[in-house]
Amino acid sequence: MTDAFGRAIRDHYRDERTEPLYHSDGEASVEHPIESFYFTPFDPNTGTNDWLASHLQGPLVDLGAGTGRHALFFQERFETVAIEPSSALVETMRDRGVEDAREGDMFELRETFDRDRFGSALSNGTQLGLAGSMRGLSAFLDDLAYVTRPDGTAVVDCYDPDHPDTAELIGYRDDPTPGLAHRVMFFEYEGERNPVLQLRLFSPDRLREAAVGTGWTVSDVTRGDGSEHHYRAALEKA
Repeated sequence: MTDAFGRAIRDHYRDERTEPLYHSDGEASVEHPIESFYFTPFDPNTGTNDWLASHLQGPLVDLGAGTGRHALFFQERFETVAIEPSSALVETMRDRGVEDAREGDMFELRETFDRDRFGSALSNGTQLGLAGSMRGLSAFLDDLAYVTRPDGTAVVDCYDPDHPDTAELIGYRDDPTPGLAHRVMFFEYEGERNPVLQLRLFSPDRLREAAVGTGWTVSDVTRGDGSEHHYRAALEKA
């Protein structure tokens, strides 16, 4: 399976990257900002990071952990398990000092972890859109509830289709349903192209709707850090 995304980031870390990493939709293409997105240390005193940290407790599962930017910070405070589907990124996390980095799929939590295994979960990077539909989002939240304790918390993020700036994203597709949209894109590096990603974008109100019956409620939403169309949502057990 191709992994242009993971290879490019691993090569960047090793100072071996020969070309830019692009995220694209058809002929539209933008260079992906690797350094700022994946290698800037997590600072709880910057922007909304203090808000994020305040909603997490251990043990923590970091879903789609990338280069371990968050895991490196939180593992100094409590047990942190970082999962990532890219073997190249798991290798990079381990090289960077992430103590428990594993290859895994955030949409296979029940098959991977025991009930009540974690105190919190973090999904940062808009991977939530890979749930694909409102039904898929509810199923993911249900599985997330299974692997977190009765007092568990979670933080997830997404782009808000109700904000006008979201329409400027590469791969944006409108939807007639309020609070929903699509995003279609792929990554390319050194002539290798990853499979097309089809993401569903959910507004905070749609996230609240999908959480009904899963055991979660949306307790808080924050925006900022220079992009009001992007939001983070804190979840807690109902």
